[in-house]
Amino acid sequence: WPPLSLPCLPVPAGSRASLTAALRTLLAVPWPSQRDVRAWLQLLAVLQWVLSFLLLGEWGCGGVAGPAMRPLTYPHPSGTASLVLLIYLVFTNFWPISALYLAWIIFDWDTPETGGRRLPCLRRWSVWRHFRDYFPVKLVKTHDLSPNHNYIIGSHPHGILCVGAFCNFITGSTGFAEMFPGIRPFLTTLAGNFRLPLFREYLMSGGLCPVTRRAIGYLLSQNGTGNAVAIVIGGAAESLSCRPGITTLILKNRKGFVRMALQHGAYLVPSFSFGENDLFRQVVFEEGSWMRSIQQRFQKMMGFAPCVFYGRGLTSVRSRGFLPYARPITTVVGEPVMVPKIEDPSHEMVDMYHEMYVRSLLKLFNENKTKYGLSEADELRIV
Repeated sequence: WPPLSLPCLPVPAGSRASLTAALRTLLAVPWPSQRDVRAWLQLLAVLQWVLSFLLLGEWGCGGVAGPAMRPLTYPHPSGTASLVLLIYLVFTNFWPISALYLAWIIFDWDTPETGGRRLPCLRRWSVWRHFRDYFPVKLVKTHDLSPNHNYIIGSHPHGILCVGAFCNFITGSTGFAEMFPGIRPFLTTLAGNFRLPLFREYLMSGGLCPVTRRAIGYLLSQNGTGNAVAIVIGGAAESLSCRPGITTLILKNRKGFVRMALQHGAYLVPSFSFGENDLFRQVVFEEGSWMRSIQQRFQKMMGFAPCVFYGRGLTSVRSRGFLPYARPITTVVGEPVMVPKIEDPSHEMVDMYHEMYVRSLLKLFNENKTKYGLSEADELRIV
């Protein structure tokens, strides 16, 4: 083909000078350093994680209580973005998408209760490394876990968003698989989250399961050995007592996880995330106040506690927003408490192993508190 010739338009001298000055100004601007780029990537990783739960579903790790397990199964009213999207598509030319997905949910309804559908590739996403480094989050191993047994890992404290539990037991960024070879970690969350379209797929792909007797029982009895089910024992109610400098756990009357461990012969493993309560600032209402009673009543009705809290803003650490502060979190996994298999354990047996678990947790806290940001005078309150 002959070369294509374009007419050359004259460029005014003033415009040429302005262009040259603009180029010089652009070149004079310092390029961001590698440290700045890493900080931006870390901030974006945390932002996408927070938004995914604020827009798709209401995040919260469920607790278990009483002599029998009482799952929190209420769907959350704020996690409706995905549901609204599917309803909107019904009234457009893309209505077959909603119809097909509805048929899929009906067909796939019981999957969360039977081991879920985890995707190892999601646990290896590079975004989780940036998420880990933002705080940073660290996992500490104190004892081996044999793949010949199943385990219930008690995760403490709940905090506001369970960052330590999520990062250590759902993502592979802190090296759980390398520290505990042959162990498959799962994390329980509110069963209502698995009623939300699209969000349920996201949860299952990471290894989350409902905090129900059926789901936990399946993992401990019908999924082989080497399963470690992490349960945030304090649940949503514990988030109401989340404040820096004071560690209060709701554990004294929460014994359903011990009964489950006895029924399936699963060893009990305490874990504690130092720094979890420092990620947000919360307005804590005193016991007996009318605001506290409203929070507690709402928590009983809806399955999660409405907390008044704030973190840092998106553009500045000094501004207030919904992002967590960058505070180090160290999750220490303690020594397993060996538990026999008893199909119908007595109340006395449950109380005995619950007391053994509490003693093991207190020992773990006291031996590590001064290593990871607390003073020797700090105490662990169990209510």
